Amino acid sequence: MLIRRPPDISSSEITSESLYLSRRSWLRAMGIATAGAALPGRLLAVQDDPNTWEEITGYNNYYEFGAGKEDPARYANTLKTAPWTVRVEGEVAKPGTYDLAGLFRGVSLQERIYRFRCVEAWSMVVPWGGYPLAEVIKRLEPTSRAKFVEFTTLYDPAQMPRRSRSIDYPYVEGLRMDEAMHPLALLVTGVYGRPVPNQNGAPVRLIVPWKYGFKGGKSITRIRFSERMPATTWNNMAANEYGFYANVNPEVDHPRWSQATERRLGRLRRQATLPFNGYADQVAGLYRGMDLRVNY
Repeated sequence: MLIRRPPDISSSEITSESLYLSRRSWLRAMGIATAGAALPGRLLAVQDDPNTWEEITGYNNYYEFGAGKEDPARYANTLKTAPWTVRVEGEVAKPGTYDLAGLFRGVSLQERIYRFRCVEAWSMVVPWGGYPLAEVIKRLEPTSRAKFVEFTTLYDPAQMPRRSRSIDYPYVEGLRMDEAMHPLALLVTGVYGRPVPNQNGAPVRLIVPWKYGFKGGKSITRIRFSERMPATTWNNMAANEYGFYANVNPEVDHPRWSQATERRLGRLRRQATLPFNGYADQVAGLYRGMDLRVNY
């Protein structure tokens, strides 16, 4: 499937950044000013406006294109995003290799780009565009044995000559099935009304807004359903620092720094970190009875 890049999309199809930066105008433009209650989760994060396109696309973690925050924007141009396929495996009734048209069956590229939720990510507020992961999973028909979903990202040394040597590849992340089926979990294909750029995880990535950003695997090439908890990249490398769940919990410090406060990119003042990144009302029930100091 051809994934259109901004030069191939007419200006009439792209919502201007200035419109997005006005919260009320943004809501009106999306046609959800009064229908917001029908969408699960918050449309806009707390009281912050979205970060700018330059901030969102210029400050990234994508170790396949370098360890520095500015490296992905410099070097991810070597990533080839078309054609693109995603392999579906494991405890599922419809395994196979899907292009994006097949994975998002019946959902146009424009709908995926414009179906926005303004998601508050750790230290940044991003107007992602995408499609509920739950809807894709339902179409793939996982079996009753599927308890977890594993996401593997692209690893191609020829396309990633400046990759960091500090982590193992390919990058793997995972969710419990009920987490993956939550309506806030999103397969992202757009940002600011445009196809998601290479450095942000083109052409399809994961966003789980109540978790720390490292749970959002980029450039996904495989989705596997399994009965057992998958071994994930950061948990494998530093289990004492990066737990499988990765829920935002300001009461649990990282071994090397406090997580009680955070600072938005482009803002001067720090602010209190909210449990579950501010989505506690929507997602805390997923973890009822669990010790979130142990299952971090």
